Amino acid sequence: MNSQFSDFFKLLTARFLFIIAVQIQTIILGWHMYDITKNPLYLGFIGLAEAIPALILALPAGMFVDRHKPLNIYRGVLAVGFLSCLVLALSQVHEFHLAHSIEVWALFASALISGGARAFNMPSVYAIMPRILPRQNYSRYVTYLTTSTQAARIIGPAIGGLLYAYVGVFSASAVACVFVLIAMVVALFIRKNLAAANPRAKLNSRSSLNELFTGVKFVFRHKLLLPAMSLDMISVFFGGVTALLPIYAAEILHVGPQGLGYLRAAPAVGAVLVGFLLTRIEFRHKAGRWLFAAVAGFGVSTIVFAVSHNYALSLIAMFFIGGFDSISMVIRGTTVQLSSPDEMRGRISSVNAVFIGSSNELGEFESGVAAKIMGTIPAAVFGGVVCLITVATTVALAPALRALNLRELEVESNSKN
Repeated sequence: MNSQFSDFFKLLTARFLFIIAVQIQTIILGWHMYDITKNPLYLGFIGLAEAIPALILALPAGMFVDRHKPLNIYRGVLAVGFLSCLVLALSQVHEFHLAHSIEVWALFASALISGGARAFNMPSVYAIMPRILPRQNYSRYVTYLTTSTQAARIIGPAIGGLLYAYVGVFSASAVACVFVLIAMVVALFIRKNLAAANPRAKLNSRSSLNELFTGVKFVFRHKLLLPAMSLDMISVFFGGVTALLPIYAAEILHVGPQGLGYLRAAPAVGAVLVGFLLTRIEFRHKAGRWLFAAVAGFGVSTIVFAVSHNYALSLIAMFFIGGFDSISMVIRGTTVQLSSPDEMRGRISSVNAVFIGSSNELGEFESGVAAKIMGTIPAAVFGGVVCLITVATTVALAPALRALNLRELEVESNSKN
């Protein structure tokens, strides 16, 4: 096997195992927090605890990745992720007899540490990939990355839900620790330790604010990146229902932690199947149309899930949510990668991480607050409606994104690099 593809496979494997662990951890954090508190607002606080360090560290993380070896940074991400899982596991050791209030703070601490690791996760991976892979047909490699990520999101919630139900919180947490450890070992065998993209910057001990915000300025001036990231951020911020799944599982669908695991896994099943289809069909020439159709489908599926009281229908709706989201992820991820100069890749991907973190973790907080104020079902319906309004607005305001052609973007990126 060609060395560059061998290293790419190892990167996929390490990321795959790490995301399984993260998904197991997420199941435990969400269900156990709700089990202890019975308060949807605390589910929002878990998302906020992860979002705060991820967002605060995002821009410095991108600059740090551009200055240092991205593979070493990704190995550090895995190490910090292991620490987060370890804190969760230790908080569940029965011999410690922790009070519920202390246990709640331990769950927050685990989420906080995980958020710190995530700030460096995407910039480091996005800095590694284009430098070990050819630019031709780059969208296919992004599809492989997205599909493997979604496959992990199938396996992780299923494992987490089953372990939580049958062997308890501690054993489930210990399994998450083992998955991260294996990922750390796999990452050590990646041979091509890439040099820093901007090594001269390492000579300056103090970076100016201008350098720190270079990625932000680039994105906000770009005719494709800003509307693509904004479309995803606003849609998922309001339309995401992930934080509400423990409530749906416990009080609306009455399926318990096992059912929660399947609800968390269903979007990933849809994403994997759609990701497989994307490697077999030609979508690049009309990528803009595919993107808008996918986000609109995401909103409609969210509304269906919101009003469903039937477990089978809810699973189907979550399946389509994941499938539509996969299309959006592949197109947006490829656009970000191909539009980013090598020397700024870490900073631009960190801005992308801010948008994604805002939509995911802060979106979970928004879901918890909205559910507390409006009720669970009205909050979820409201999110789906806002998603559809966002699609209509972006279609009208972003003609360049409507006309997005990834094949032309690949050719342009290859000529520049």
